[in-house]
Amino acid sequence: MNKLFRTSLKLTPVLLLLLAGATVTTRAQSGKLQLDQLDALSGRASQTTEIKLDEHLIQITAKLFSGNDKDDQDVKELLKNLKGIYVKSFQFEKEGEYSPTEVDSVLSQLRGAGWNKIVGVTSRKSGNNVDVYIMTIGDQINGMAVVSLEPKELTIVNIVGPINLEKLSGLEGSFGVPDLELRPPKTKNDKLIQ
Repeated sequence: MNKLFRTSLKLTPVLLLLLAGATVTTRAQSGKLQLDQLDALSGRASQTTEIKLDEHLIQITAKLFSGNDKDDQDVKELLKNLKGIYVKSFQFEKEGEYSPTEVDSVLSQLRGAGWNKIVGVTSRKSGNNVDVYIMTIGDQINGMAVVSLEPKELTIVNIVGPINLEKLSGLEGSFGVPDLELRPPKTKNDKLIQ
């Protein structure tokens, strides 16, 4: 019995590591980022915005869209499959009130398996940086993250679930999702109809 107890004590750390790895893998495959570590910035920010819409709340919200016009139908269709929309945004009075190392915990998750950076915009003049990441499982986009770093503002948007990039433009400007300019350009015919 004593030998069995010692053997189980030796295996306990290995089992804990395996369980922790399974938890991280499951979270990574879901496309949901861990953003709670950014809460410490709230004390320094002049304005904080946080949006947490899990699958249940998204389905309730989808019912608010009438579906009478094409835009409402597109948004309702997109929301139907989403598992979550999470936004953290901090505005600061002065530059330098947050450091890149404070954002690194989020960026390190985006360097993980499945995540790919598809857009990166860096402005040396204004100091604004915007990166867009998608998480893919096979050929399916299963998550999206937008990281916007500005001298006086930090915004992280995390959309979880199957995403159709063509329909994603319907969420721009809603639920804390910034305007990513995903809408297709208008043609001459579109201008004549309006």
